[in-house]
Amino acid sequence: MIGLIIAGALVVLIIFWLIGLYNRLVSFRNNRENAFADIDVQLRQRNDLIPQLVSTVKGYAAHEKDVLERITAARSAVMGASSINEKIEADTQLTSALQGLRIQVEAYPDLKASSNFLQLQEEIADIENKLAAARRYFNSATRELNTAVESFPSNLIAGQFGFTRQPLYDLGTAQRQAMDEQPPQINF
Repeated sequence: MIGLIIAGALVVLIIFWLIGLYNRLVSFRNNRENAFADIDVQLRQRNDLIPQLVSTVKGYAAHEKDVLERITAARSAVMGASSINEKIEADTQLTSALQGLRIQVEAYPDLKASSNFLQLQEEIADIENKLAAARRYFNSATRELNTAVESFPSNLIAGQFGFTRQPLYDLGTAQRQAMDEQPPQINF
């Protein structure tokens, strides 16, 4: 009778132990899936944000360029004017161009293309750093899952319930070679 109780207790302990191993594998799998969801969020943010930032910078740079070109052209016209009427007309154009610049500076005191380009570079670096961190976390979660799938005795449970070794987040040979040969380019 005592032997039967001990055998029953041993069976119950083994069942709970197997349930614990299975739940640990499920936890690792879910952690890996969550880590990939974090990467997906960062990729979406990069895909949404970068084009908007580039367009914004292009808009500000184009606006500054237009205002500065009008000022430069009006100044050249003032310097090249030979008659009084030409000088008045050129000065009116220069005043109008300067007024446009003054209005823009009042409305946007930090309207400087260089600061916008610096901001764009900072945003790109920030997003790339977040992506790198999310990829590292994903690879760490994948490593934990793979270790559990391949380690004894959890590999016995993993094989029975379809848990398999999963790939790490890797660029792959072709992309790594292309990246080594040509750095990423951002064109304005």
